[in-house]
Order: sequence, then structure tokens, then C-alpha cells
Amino acid sequence: MEELAIFVCNKVYKAKKSELIGIDLEFEKNGVIYIVEIKAGWNWGNSSQIKQLKINFENAKKFLKTNTNKEIIAINGCCFGKIKKSEKDGYLKLCGQRFWEFISNNENLYLEIIEPIGHKAEQRNHDFLIAYSQVVNNLTFEFTTNFCDNGLINWEKLIEFNSGKRETNLK
Repeated sequence: MEELAIFVCNKVYKAKKSELIGIDLEFEKNGVIYIVEIKAGWNWGNSSQIKQLKINFENAKKFLKTNTNKEIIAINGCCFGKIKKSEKDGYLKLCGQRFWEFISNNENLYLEIIEPIGHKAEQRNHDFLIAYSQVVNNLTFEFTTNFCDNGLINWEKLIEFNSGKRETNLK
């Protein structure tokens, strides 16, 4: 979702993937520089991760202030969630529709992106199932070759391989 958000914001505001530590996205909107850390959902981190987020925002603000006189606003953008806009410890938290509207200037983008994401997920699921089936088939073949006699598990061979002190060579 991070890549999609950066792509969308780039198309609307000529945003860029940030090179600042811990910052995903930088762009200017109405004379304000926004630095954004993108997370999937609203409840994404423990206390130490949130502390690091604050440190990253402060460091990024200090660095950018040396190069500009513009206002700099830090955003914790969450792709999903229904939390109202909130201001916390020097940054804004925008979730779900509010986040997507903020980076795209399109109030309905959060709904419009569902169909293409669903299509992509369906294709990836198909590719995953093919790869998964191949792995299962290969593991089944190796297991039956090495640990079965006439289709029955040879428990002694299996336990010897798993727990015995002798090295066991597989076929």
C-alpha cells in the first residue's frame, strides 16, 4: 500500500519517495512541506515504534528547516482505519478515507482503488496457489521417497533422521 500511496501522491503533487530516515513520502501542498510515514492500519506499533516515529519526524523537520523557511508538517498516514484526524506529539494522524483524500485530493479514492487492488490480489492468489501446489508436491515426493515403504510411513527412518545422532543421507 505504501508504494500505491507514493504513486498516487506523485501523480497529484509531484511527491517523491523520501530519502530521510523513517520517512516514506515528501511533498509540497499549498506552500507547506509534508513529511509522511505510511502504515497499513491505525493500530500499527508498540510504544518503542511510536517513539521512533516521533524521533524520525523531529530529525526530518530539523533537517528540512535548515533548507527552507516553509512550514513543515509531519503526518502518520494509515491506509486503513476510521480514526478522526488527530494531532499527537508534533504530528497529525490521518487514517482511511482522510489519508487517501489528503494525498490525492480525491474524496472517493479510497473506494475507487478497491477494484484494481482486488484484481491484482486475485492474480497474485492464482500465482501463489500454483507455486504452493508445486512446493507441496515436491515435499510430498521427497517425504514418500525418503520415509515411506509402499505408501506407509517408516517411523524408524523418520525418527532416526529427525532425532538420531548418526548423519542420515537423503535420496
